[in-house]
Parts: sequence; C-alpha cells; structure tokens
Amino acid sequence: MKTKILNKATIKEGAALINAGQLVAFPTETVYGLGADATNEAAVKQVYAAKGRPSDNPLIVHVADIETVQKYAQPLDDASLKLMNTFWPGPLTLIFKLKPNALSKSVTGGLDTAAFRFPANQATLDLIITAGVPLVGPSANTSGKPSPTTAKHVLHDLDGKIAAVVDDGPTKVGVESTVLDMSVTVPTILRPGGIAKEQLETILGTKVNDEHHHVGVTEVPKAPGMKYKHYAPNAQVYIVNDDNDWTAVRDWVAAQTKPVGIMTTDDIKNQLDWPANAELISLGNDVISASHLLFKELREFDNRNDVDTIIVKGFEPTGLGAAYMNRLNKSAGQTYVGELLK
Repeated sequence: MKTKILNKATIKEGAALINAGQLVAFPTETVYGLGADATNEAAVKQVYAAKGRPSDNPLIVHVADIETVQKYAQPLDDASLKLMNTFWPGPLTLIFKLKPNALSKSVTGGLDTAAFRFPANQATLDLIITAGVPLVGPSANTSGKPSPTTAKHVLHDLDGKIAAVVDDGPTKVGVESTVLDMSVTVPTILRPGGIAKEQLETILGTKVNDEHHHVGVTEVPKAPGMKYKHYAPNAQVYIVNDDNDWTAVRDWVAAQTKPVGIMTTDDIKNQLDWPANAELISLGNDVISASHLLFKELREFDNRNDVDTIIVKGFEPTGLGAAYMNRLNKSAGQTYVGELLK
C-alpha cells in the first residue's frame, strides 16, 4: 500500500478513507496524529498495529465540538465546561468518566474513562466534520520514537502502513497537548503540554495537582506517555541543566573521534569555539522555540548513523518548560551530561 498525501483541498478523500475503516494521519497545532474512526473497533486496532503500540496505552479521542464529548462522557460539571470554553480548540486534553459501554476497550485501554481533545487545526476539524465521527489520534510515529511535526516525519515512520496523511505543513507548538484528568476529585495533570498548570488554575480558581505516581508494570495508564519509553532517537541523549557545564561539554566533544550532536540555544552555540566534530543544531533563543524544534531536530539526528550521542540543553521546568523537560527527560531516559563528564 502506498500512502497518499492529501491536503485541505482533498479532505473529502481522507474522510472517505476514515469511513472505510482506513488510517489517515492528520495535523494538529501540536504534532501529527494517526487517525481512525473512534467508533470502529477494527480500525482502532489497526492504529496499535501500525505504530507497534502497546494495547493497554489508551488513545485520545479528537472531536470538532463539545457536543460529541457529551455524547460519550458522563454529564460534565461547570469546571470542565469552563476549561473547554476557554482552551478549546487548543492543546488541552481532558479525561472524563464515560457512559457505560460508550467507547470500546481498544480506545480506553479497558478503563471507564477516556481522553478528549478539540484540536486547533482547521484541516483536521474539517476531516472530523466531513467523516462525521470522532477520531482516535495518537502521535503518527513508530511507538517510542520522537513525535512527528511534519508530514515528512509521518511518512518516514509509516509510509506504506497507513492509507494517507493530510499535509498541512509544520506544526506550531511542537510538543503534545496537556492532559488533565477531570475524573478525579482534584484535577490532575497526567502529561504537561501546551497549556501550563498556572493557566489551568487561573480558570478553575483552584489548585491543580501535577504530581502523579509512576505507572507500574501491571497498571493501565490513563493517558499516553505515562508508562512506556517515549520520544527516543536511536542515539543516547544527555541533558545539560547547568549552562556552566557547556565548556566542559565542548572539551569532551573535542576528545571524541566521532561526530556528537549538540542541540542548544543560539547564545551557547555562538559563544564557544566548538570542534569540527560538533554537529551543532540551534534550538533558538528560548523554551518556546526549543519546544517547537525538539522533536524535529531529534529526528534529524535519528537519520544519521554516525551520531551515537546527542547533548541537549535543558530549561527550567515551569510553564511550557514543564512540557519540554517532560519530553526531553523521556528522550534521554533521565540521563544527564554529568554521566559523560565524570
């Protein structure tokens, strides 16, 4: 099967494929998702197969209106509606308790809850509306690899495995949505993302919990990214949290015989005299640009067989920095540059 490349003008073709039980990757403001009819269990199971995704890793249901959520979820409280009316469409995923047998276990991982998102991308909203069904939409990549932020990334991993991809150019945010669990007494962030904790607390007028326990081997995670290794390139990633370490990093790189990937901000990139084997990639000037570029540049190094080590700048884990560091820590397996320098 050859994967078709669609665009805004050929959305009807993508919707027809969805209605036929096929898989169609779609753009959002965060990353590209792998779409299937959320009400078609056979199609949903194909998503797991195409990605190589564990079957107990639940899927996010993408919608184009709040009414669709109300069709499947138990009655929404005022706090949930306030969040939806404030941040949707946008990079916020909300977990709700479901009506009995509302969605298949293939979507929910066997839980009585499901995650819903209203993405801020018109091409994808048109796809959902034209298909007339909500779409499951995990990231459109091989499970565990850096998430795709362009259609080219999707094709790199899934060409020939899915029917089509809707190409709407690079995504804007670059890291996935915030996942907020509204099925518990205290709203709890299960995955930091494009909407910061402080923004949620301002709208809710109450504290939001962002300290959730590690998901054990026998537990089913409530949201993607909580249990399994994620966002990792083939090379080992190391994190630099202290900018004072960059001089030592440069010296370590100079002593190596192979190219070393360096992902850092422009000021650090430009102020040091880097050796010839330092493969320098800019993350821009701040955490906003770094978040936008993180997955893209990790994938650039993933296409090279000569780079075994990637060293990446860390940021303070506040605001968008919480999402950036969550993804970077998973990419690195919590490994810091001190392991190289000692």
